[in-house]
Amino acid sequence: MRRSTKLSTRILVSQLTILIITMVIGFVLYAQQTRATLDTQYEQRALAIAETVAALPQVRAAVAAGADPSGTVQALAEQIRHDVDAVRYVVVIDRDGIRLSHPTPAQIDKKIEEPVVALDGHTHVRTDPGSLGDSANGRAPVFGSDGRPIGEVSAGILEDRVVGQWWLELPPVALYTALALCFGAAVSLLLARRLKKTTFGLELHEIASLLQEREAMLHGVREGVVTFDQDGRVTLINDEARRLLGLPGSAIGQRLDALLPDGCLRDVLSGSVEGTDQIVLTDEHCLVVNRMAVNLRGQALGAVATLRDRTETEGLLRELTSTRGLTDALRAQQHEFANRLHTIAGLLELGRTDEALDYLTDTSGIAEGFAESVSDKIGDPMVAALVVAKASVAAERDVALLLTEDSFVDGLLAERHAVVTILGNLIDNAIDAAAGGPSPAHVTIRLRSEADQLFIRVSDTGPGIPVGADDSIFQSGFTTKPTRANLDRGLGLAIVRRLARRLDGQITVSEGPGPVFTVTLPDHASDRGSGGASDDAADHAADHAADASTGAELGASPGAASGANLGVTR
Repeated sequence: MRRSTKLSTRILVSQLTILIITMVIGFVLYAQQTRATLDTQYEQRALAIAETVAALPQVRAAVAAGADPSGTVQALAEQIRHDVDAVRYVVVIDRDGIRLSHPTPAQIDKKIEEPVVALDGHTHVRTDPGSLGDSANGRAPVFGSDGRPIGEVSAGILEDRVVGQWWLELPPVALYTALALCFGAAVSLLLARRLKKTTFGLELHEIASLLQEREAMLHGVREGVVTFDQDGRVTLINDEARRLLGLPGSAIGQRLDALLPDGCLRDVLSGSVEGTDQIVLTDEHCLVVNRMAVNLRGQALGAVATLRDRTETEGLLRELTSTRGLTDALRAQQHEFANRLHTIAGLLELGRTDEALDYLTDTSGIAEGFAESVSDKIGDPMVAALVVAKASVAAERDVALLLTEDSFVDGLLAERHAVVTILGNLIDNAIDAAAGGPSPAHVTIRLRSEADQLFIRVSDTGPGIPVGADDSIFQSGFTTKPTRANLDRGLGLAIVRRLARRLDGQITVSEGPGPVFTVTLPDHASDRGSGGASDDAADHAADHAADASTGAELGASPGAASGANLGVTR
């Protein structure tokens, strides 16, 4: 068929062709079988007549004598032929092949052309092309007084009677075949319409094109797509979803609990946690997950989940927010420096030069003292720069940032970028909590490296962690802070735990007021104690620390302000 032929037409024509061929073959086979059965039946009828005639005493006597001068055998044969319907001839033959009876009197006393087959003592049946035409023939032996065959009786029923009976039996079968063909055609038509409705009237090439387009679209989009059936088994997953979820190639047909560990991601994908644009943090990505149930005519068919990788976008958004905070802090610093300059100018105009000089000395000395105190205890310039920057942020919010007396980090850290992210997030959360707690507010930091391990402890004077929430606070999306526009909350502590676990470390927190976050990380820095790094390298590291403190790492959002309040506590 041509490609332009409709799918329903192709199906209908194909099925009708199969039905017609099947019915014709069946009808022909039935007709042949019927003809063979009728031939056998008529041959047996002819044989029965021949056996009856061969058993008559008059026939046996005439065959034994080899002659029938009185015409008794001919009379008997003709009487039987007229009395028994359908019998065309009864021929009595002696052992020499001489006919003693025949429907045509001229053939009597003449020899038959073929041998006398019944002399073997057995009956014979066949379709005989005799002188009277094709016939169903039966031959029975005639036995003498000693029991030996002395001749035969041949009876025949012409084939026109067989054919006539055959034609009488064929019409019902033909009618049944025609009815079956009509029924099959009707069913084929209904099936073709049903298929057309199921395929929405689409043709084969259109369905193939849709499948190709679907595969290209699913595996070409930048969003992950996962579909589930009613039992929660994965029925479809594209390449992006495999990458974002880290699923194996055999994920199709499996349930979520066999593919993903227990956590927020599995809860969102399974529908246990509802909502749109759910933010989920994995070990590698920050994902925006949406799940929608699929229903057709009120029947639930499953669900479709989409995943968007927002890692880079979230980092850029937080970096932009942090940059704005830094800009505001620099603007505040500008006003602070302007106030100082106005104060110095006023003292100079009043002629109080000594007091102006003392004011300048005290101001610069305080700032230098902060940096030197932190630098003496923390040998890694990036981490030290982060603490100094956070002190400025804390001071702007009337929070004192304290570094314990026993804090000590000797040289560069092995995972300094991860440490900056962890420490920055913990300090940010502590400052926010302390700012909302009782006065005086302060945040205490303890950093210490011992025996290839780094211990980080951050505590604050805030309201603390609710009882029973010591584990849920590390889930992405958990937060007690008010929502800010264009910034998702509840990611900072999730990032901290993710980084700690990635570095084979651990994090714990105490419940109740004044929470204490403790992080233990392995530290295998090869240049421990190399405090003699060049000033250029230190400055370069400090620049990177400043970048980290302004939010280059996901979740860090420090600002900067003048008047840092940094203390040292035991």
